[in-house]
Amino acid sequence: MKLLAALVRFCFLFGFDVNRGKHALRPKNVLHFIRTKRTFKQQLGHNSPWTWGRSFPILWDRFDQGGTMSGAYFHQDLLVARWVYENRPIRHLDIGSRTDGFIAHVAVFRQIEMLDIRDIQSNVKNIVFKRADLMQLPEELVGRFDSVSSLHAIEHFGLGRYGDPIDANGHLKALDNIHQLLQPGGVFYFSTPIGPLRVEFNAHRVFSVSYLLDAFKGKFSIESFAYVDDQGDLHMDCSLSSGTEVESNFGCTYGCGIFVLKKM
Repeated sequence: MKLLAALVRFCFLFGFDVNRGKHALRPKNVLHFIRTKRTFKQQLGHNSPWTWGRSFPILWDRFDQGGTMSGAYFHQDLLVARWVYENRPIRHLDIGSRTDGFIAHVAVFRQIEMLDIRDIQSNVKNIVFKRADLMQLPEELVGRFDSVSSLHAIEHFGLGRYGDPIDANGHLKALDNIHQLLQPGGVFYFSTPIGPLRVEFNAHRVFSVSYLLDAFKGKFSIESFAYVDDQGDLHMDCSLSSGTEVESNFGCTYGCGIFVLKKM
């Protein structure tokens, strides 16, 4: 079973979803497609203005839910966008967060500046893009922001996944540089995978909560902490004072910690 699971995961990494393919190609699903196509053709009739294009069978969507309202990206993007809206910073910078999630949410109601190591071609209103590698401090931006976000991004720094140079301490350099970009008392919205401390090269790091708390010392005070568990559910306003919870990473193997930090 472990070998089979590893094979399925390997196929997925190269763009082949074995589980979805197996489900789609079940005989009853193929027959359902053939029957419904025949019915649709009969309903069109011979005098229809519609031409018949190539068949494009989608054999799994009818079994899925109508949408997803769980998971790390769904919760973090909405939650942090709401916090930015409520706090109304003068100048907000984002580093590497999802453009079709958090960035889009914020751009609805205010301007947001963003940095990414990869180029982005866009003329979207309220989004100001600058290409930069945050493992190298952009001197011209030091102390310019009262608000910064980086959601599910810093765990990638230095692993080469996005064309960045290999750097085992890339995540620590990024945290140091973000600290310098912020004004005194500035707010940093930060999310990252949490669980047993490990590197899953070259996809991401997973941080233990205790490792992150040590990394924040001397730079940031923690204003609040929330997390998304392994099942994709959000837990708000969680205390970090319990040693048991911190050491167990709040029960997460691959969860998502969401921190509101303030520059010290």
